[in-house]
Amino acid sequence: MNDSGETDRVLVIDDDPGIRRLLISALGFVGFAVDAAGGLTDALARVARRPPDVIVLDVMLPGADGFEILQLLRNRGVTVPVLFLTARDAVEDRVRGLPLGGDDYVTKPFSVVEVGARLQALLRRARGGLPVEQESTLRCADLEIDDLRHEVSRGGELIDLSPTEYRLLHYLIAHQGQVLSRSQILEAVWHYDFGGDSVVVERFVSNLRRKIDHGRDPLLHTVRGVGYTLRQQAAR
Repeated sequence: MNDSGETDRVLVIDDDPGIRRLLISALGFVGFAVDAAGGLTDALARVARRPPDVIVLDVMLPGADGFEILQLLRNRGVTVPVLFLTARDAVEDRVRGLPLGGDDYVTKPFSVVEVGARLQALLRRARGGLPVEQESTLRCADLEIDDLRHEVSRGGELIDLSPTEYRLLHYLIAHQGQVLSRSQILEAVWHYDFGGDSVVVERFVSNLRRKIDHGRDPLLHTVRGVGYTLRQQAAR
């Protein structure tokens, strides 16, 4: 249930009628209001008519695949969390959509219980799961996060981050100087209460590093065998 007391709305985008029926039934049973679309045109129409709170998006779709649909949604200002469904085994295929603005994924065949749990986690992250800080602006060197405006800048230049990249950076800057393990990051940023995939962390850290450090003095550092830390300079 969202902040206004309404039932959380899920849009399932999948061309398989059986999967659509399964998710409509299972997610409806645990309290979601579920809508479904079989492809690009139907999905865009339903989002325009009534934006959902979260989206379940199949990667393998005819015409436009899930990655292309995600890019279209993000380009149209749709910022709600997106959970990918993918049948692909290759790691690169499974996480390709995350830097594009996707937030999580499950691999087919999937457990509907896991899908429901991950959707709940995505909604918690999107609704105030950020650590509560006394200051609305967090800083590390010339990098700033303004929570009131939900903006990130470095040296006065605005940096465009996805919602999950923002949460990751927020967690790192709130604990700057500390070395954070992949499991700590998964728990804090993704809220996994079960076995998460550290590849997700690695991909998001890599993408975040490219955005905040490219052409600048590096702030985001890897501590081999341990994890990651945000600090003004690497330890010597």
